[in-house]
Amino acid sequence: MNSSRQDPGFQPLFLEPGGPILLPDPSQADPEGLVAVGGDLSVERLLHAYEHAVFPWFDPGMLPFWWSPDPRCVMRADSLHVSTSLERCLRRGGFELTWNKNFAAVMKACGEGREEGTWIGPEMLAAYARLHQQGHAHSLEVWVEGDLVGGIYGVQRGALFAAESMFNRMRDMSKVALVACIRSLFDRGIEVFDVQFMTEHLASLGALEISRNKYLEVLRRAVRVQVELANLVPDCRI
Repeated sequence: MNSSRQDPGFQPLFLEPGGPILLPDPSQADPEGLVAVGGDLSVERLLHAYEHAVFPWFDPGMLPFWWSPDPRCVMRADSLHVSTSLERCLRRGGFELTWNKNFAAVMKACGEGREEGTWIGPEMLAAYARLHQQGHAHSLEVWVEGDLVGGIYGVQRGALFAAESMFNRMRDMSKVALVACIRSLFDRGIEVFDVQFMTEHLASLGALEISRNKYLEVLRRAVRVQVELANLVPDCRI
């Protein structure tokens, strides 16, 4: 994003819990992307946020903080990088993939064992459980001999899938979950696979950064496309 186009007077909006479902124009925010503080995690507010390139991220027990960073990190099926060792893991198999079998367990596991702490507190767990119950949030699970060893979860709006977090309890199983999720969702019609911030781990898997303005442009189209994910059969074929 060209910083000269940002509004130098932009201030994050304070939202009242239960108040109107609205957000500032994220294209006017600074690169860090804090657009609002407060409000609540109602289904309606969360869906509105994702449809407008905004997501909640805050420490448990604090007021919700709402973000739209610049640049934005996304994954594409044609840029996905599968290393030789990961390809061997996928070919070897020995794991089972499921879709929406245990959303709560996946989300809880994504918040465990993080040295830097987690944003996945009780409020977030309850809010995203409501999204899942209404068909807006999904999980992909990886199982080995009946044990949940990896997974990923995210929010869908049309042809957008906003991947929130992933975890593994066995080597490479979070990567297996991500590969299966990307390949399966793009095959089904997902056009934008959002992973929010670039990390070294995501970069090694082929993640790309695009400007917030470009993200807003592709998002506007994606949220208008109807994509059905309820009965997805996940696949991580080579």
